[in-house]
Amino acid sequence: MKQGFSEKIWTKSFISISLTQFLLFTVFYALMTTLPLFVISDLGETETKAGLVATFMLATAILIRPFSAKIIDRYGKKNILFLAVFAYLLATVLYIFVDAFTPLAIVRLFHGLSFGIVTTVTGAIVADIIPASRRGEAMGYFAMSNSIAMVIGPFIGLGLIHYIAFRGLFIVLSVFMVVAVVSSLMIDAKKLAPRHNISGPIRLSDMFDKNALPISLISVLVGIAYGSILSFVPVYAESLSLAHASSYFFLVYAFVMVLSRPYLGRLFDQKGPRFVLLPSLAVFAIGLFVLSGTHSVFVFMLAAVLIGLGYGTVLPGFQTVIVQQAGVNRSSQAFSTFFTCYDLGIGAGSFLWGAVSSAYGFSNMYLSSGLSIVLAAIMFDMYLVRMKKRVNKTK
Repeated sequence: MKQGFSEKIWTKSFISISLTQFLLFTVFYALMTTLPLFVISDLGETETKAGLVATFMLATAILIRPFSAKIIDRYGKKNILFLAVFAYLLATVLYIFVDAFTPLAIVRLFHGLSFGIVTTVTGAIVADIIPASRRGEAMGYFAMSNSIAMVIGPFIGLGLIHYIAFRGLFIVLSVFMVVAVVSSLMIDAKKLAPRHNISGPIRLSDMFDKNALPISLISVLVGIAYGSILSFVPVYAESLSLAHASSYFFLVYAFVMVLSRPYLGRLFDQKGPRFVLLPSLAVFAIGLFVLSGTHSVFVFMLAAVLIGLGYGTVLPGFQTVIVQQAGVNRSSQAFSTFFTCYDLGIGAGSFLWGAVSSAYGFSNMYLSSGLSIVLAAIMFDMYLVRMKKRVNKTK
């Protein structure tokens, strides 16, 4: 026990991969929340096209992700990490030269390819370099790099555009990615599992897991709703003359999510998914309904608290359920299934809500987004009932 605890988590490689992940997602969230404003204000396009900026990136990320495991095994984790991070840097630099919507769409498609691969390889590297006796603790620390980036990215992006032009923001984000490339090179390749010379065609079972499919399909609805948060909160805030509060929305939202996650995670283990996830879906929906009716900073921040509390529990809870259903040996296929569906939901949602907001306004858009979570809760309850009947039959 003492020996296991003495095994180091915070090695040079672990710090490097965590820093790389943090910088990648800081840039991701900064762009996700500011590019819709760039499309509308600088490029003079509609809200519908603003919604497409997320859809384009996530489309190629979804297409490449199922094949990324085989690419990583064939060419090696550190090699693929460097190439993917460098491609991510190149994509970030290209935003500086964008002056029309079509070039922006091409950059987003290219950016999505690097994003789909890099988000797969970082997790694979962490699994190799952390001590098995402290895996849960170490994965928790690693996940925090994403949670903190969720705060820092929108805060930096939405904060900077009040003082500098969008091209200035893209230059700052490019500097972040230069640091990420350097950080990715500092990982000790000797600590990584050797690559495999895998040949032959990829089977469907190599990419997806059927036991994870029901929850993954429900996650499409969650992703659709979350797309309205990622893509349109800053634009919505500006339409309400609350632009100064939009960066603080994500700060409050992420703070509540990080604060509540450990307690609700333990409650999930003790009481089960129904006790925790159904109320969380309800809180998420209520937060979106509150957001649809906001006209003041107080109500705007109240919506951030409710959405952070609800969504912050739903996503890791769903991931726990799919691992339980698929089994640890099929966890990579389970996560591939889940995130392919979830990203599909975010991409579809960003496009859908752009069209809805253009036709019916942002208030009705968030009302509809809340209804999609209500539908997700109903489907999840039906899934739990079916699983309970299946367990009872096997007894």
